[in-house]
Amino acid sequence: MILNTELEYKGNMFPSKIISYKKNLDTLSFTAENNVVLQVTVQRDSILRFRYSTTGVFDKDFSYAITKYASRGYNFLEVTEDVDKYIITTSKITCHIAKLDMRTAIYDVKDNTLICEDELGFHWEESYELGGDIVKMSKTAQEGESYYGLGDKPVDNNLKGKRFENWVTDSYAYGKNTDPIYKAIPFYTGLHHKKSYGIFFDNTFRTFFDFCNERRNITSFWAQGGEMNYYFIYGPQMTDVVSYYTDLTGKPHELPALWTLGYHQCKWSYYPEAKVKEITGKFRELQIPCDAIYLDIDYMEGFRCFTWSKEYFPDPKRMVKELADDGFKTIVIIDPGIKIDKEYSVFQEGMDKDYFCKRADGPYMKGKVWPGECYFPDFTNPEVREWWSDLFKELVEDIGVKGVWNDMNEPAVMDVPGKTFPNDVRHDYDGNRCSHRKAHNVYGMQMARATYQGLKKFAYPKRPFVITRAAYSGTQRYTSSWTGDNVASWEHLTIANIQAQRMCMSGFSFIGSDIGGFAEQPNGELYARWIQLGIFHPFCRTHSSGDHGDQEPWAFGTNITNIVRKFIEIRYQLLPYLYTAFWRYANEGVPILKSLVLFDQTDTHTHYRNDEFICGEKILACPITEPNAKGRRMYFPVGNWYSMWNDELFEGGQELWVEADLDSMPIFIKEGAIIPKYPIQQYVGEKPIDELVLDVYYKEGEETSQVFEDAQDGYDYIKGRYSLRDFKLVGKESSVIIQQFKSGKYITPYETLKIKFHGLPFKISKIQIDNEDVLFEDVKLNGDNTIIVSKEFTELHIVA
Repeated sequence: MILNTELEYKGNMFPSKIISYKKNLDTLSFTAENNVVLQVTVQRDSILRFRYSTTGVFDKDFSYAITKYASRGYNFLEVTEDVDKYIITTSKITCHIAKLDMRTAIYDVKDNTLICEDELGFHWEESYELGGDIVKMSKTAQEGESYYGLGDKPVDNNLKGKRFENWVTDSYAYGKNTDPIYKAIPFYTGLHHKKSYGIFFDNTFRTFFDFCNERRNITSFWAQGGEMNYYFIYGPQMTDVVSYYTDLTGKPHELPALWTLGYHQCKWSYYPEAKVKEITGKFRELQIPCDAIYLDIDYMEGFRCFTWSKEYFPDPKRMVKELADDGFKTIVIIDPGIKIDKEYSVFQEGMDKDYFCKRADGPYMKGKVWPGECYFPDFTNPEVREWWSDLFKELVEDIGVKGVWNDMNEPAVMDVPGKTFPNDVRHDYDGNRCSHRKAHNVYGMQMARATYQGLKKFAYPKRPFVITRAAYSGTQRYTSSWTGDNVASWEHLTIANIQAQRMCMSGFSFIGSDIGGFAEQPNGELYARWIQLGIFHPFCRTHSSGDHGDQEPWAFGTNITNIVRKFIEIRYQLLPYLYTAFWRYANEGVPILKSLVLFDQTDTHTHYRNDEFICGEKILACPITEPNAKGRRMYFPVGNWYSMWNDELFEGGQELWVEADLDSMPIFIKEGAIIPKYPIQQYVGEKPIDELVLDVYYKEGEETSQVFEDAQDGYDYIKGRYSLRDFKLVGKESSVIIQQFKSGKYITPYETLKIKFHGLPFKISKIQIDNEDVLFEDVKLNGDNTIIVSKEFTELHIVA
């Protein structure tokens, strides 16, 4: 931070005494003697926005991060004042603003406990070289406070004692604690005294966060330009903080097609066509499920985007159809660099329309990427985004490509200092013209947005599928992502686990890692352990560099192949469970993966746990992250948990040793859970779903579960054509009751539910369906407590 405690913050300026206040509906403005203005907007009862101007005038209010669909409105708002402060009160929080210096303190309105308070508060430093201000905020850390979030930082879950920079960066083969890397998500969650809040610093310049690193009890954040503009979000539950932030910055615009949740195979590079067919044929020969095959830069003609190599792929439309006939969806890479070539139509169009980024003095921004010397579209210009989206017509509508993968969009440039655009590059920024200092962190986001618009246009009536490497807050509205160019190492397996959890608690749940590592070569044991983790990540893809050997599921011998197949099959069985978790994420902003602290913030043992996580609502998983392991110690959070493998029951709130040889992994199901499963398929849609399996785990008490289904693609679900089954389980010593509440107009293709009971403490002697006794043979009760019932039942009662 550009502060020096010994010099008493020399060069920093602060607000002076407040001399006026006015209220305009939900926005309150406070003006100081030195012309500093603080604008507080009550977004919701639990969300306040703080905006500071050092000149008395605010720039145009514009943000790429905030969605127009964000919830607004409050139940109660009152503004009062006393001798030394103004007091803003909603139904959830009270905010004090000091008249002397604009410092703020926020309290829980119910019990008046302090949640968050300014230390120095807002201060700034003029930037004479660049113009504008370096804007800063410091807050006092509360006793026992911990911090979480900030996107894909490759560090432990708890951020306390660390310091970070947000500057989207191509970080090939990054290591633990490397910073910055591929994404800039300036949102964190604070937790103390069992209460949680979030702060989203919506500033796209290079930003910094210090969590009690420079000064022991002070947390701070600052930016090298722009406004001090941040949102305070109160829970007090962490899950609510994340959900509110996700609502603010945007939930996914649509559900992903079910096939995108299957297993994907990628390499730099699969070519020519014969190699692609060899790989896909091997998947089907070995009966290893797979839904998508990827083509990296070598599918293009001289690495020119939107072209095909005539030598390697002479008839791409035929090939893509043949792959589709075998269940494989083709995904292709598209980078931002457009080769300087007058014979290349995309380049010539961009030149004719003046769509490429320029330097401050007028020449185009030129840099070397895979095709050689390139120009780069200004994706912050809406006209350029529309042009870019139209370029996907041939790829998607004509040839049949099902997804697009945006890479190198930090933007990465190979031959310039800093490996990205110089700061003087100019951008349209949707009519708010600016330098690259402001646009850098959103460049990749806006490229992904334009790509999404193209796929949505030309894939319709199917849903678009886009992947991006670079991202800023709000990118989750358009795309999925992965954690960049990692390394085939045990350390990176650990990092991948934490990064996925952190991205989910940063509002971006459609996330995964390059399974097995991108750089270097894993051995079979590491690859198997990574697959075991990867099947629980929302985005599940093996990806590797062609420079380091083969990394397909069969590349490590028969034993590893069998283990990998077994776990990918588990992934496919769990597709309805994962899809339901996505539905909750897309509707309510509930993260798909939950770190243990997100699952139970009241248990201080969870505050520093890294390895264990909850997938969805009911599955506890903990990867093996060391070689030659026969098991591991892991922490069980609150509740009781059944082993997925043998139904052994473990009590929560303790750390235990769990056996897990190479063909196993610690996977546990929450008691009372109802887990939906599909039959194993080689790809989504291979076979009709003629029965839904429900694994029911006994609990003495109550538990609820959900199953969301629809046509697995398309937009009919938006019109109410979905099936939502809400289950309520009530377990007693000698009985279990399951009630089903159905909604939605979608008619599932199956007629029956196959229900398997786990952990029953009694032998079934009577079964009632909708208050009528049924014969055991009518429901096919067998020795493993499995029955088959109509999908239309409303109440199932089994009795000892």
